[in-house]
Amino acid sequence: MLLRLILATAMLAAPVAAGASSPDAWAEFRAEVRAKCLAQGQAQGMGDPEVVVHPFGSESYGIAVLREGDDKRICIFDKRTKAVELT
Repeated sequence: MLLRLILATAMLAAPVAAGASSPDAWAEFRAEVRAKCLAQGQAQGMGDPEVVVHPFGSESYGIAVLREGDDKRICIFDKRTKAVELT
């Protein structure tokens, strides 16, 4: 029962947190994540990968998937420091 209550609370809180910023701010965030992840992928030898950015990421990180043929990598973007890491 407690687990259900926790899950229900988390599900209800997620849209509120995501809605705290304006649509323009989220679009700017996604563009920044895409640009930084693409640059890091290219620096690691990827040519021009497809970049799929999660619309909001997590509380602390932006998240994207880079895909080029069979090469797939996860990109983590630190919202605080703006640092990027690829798998």
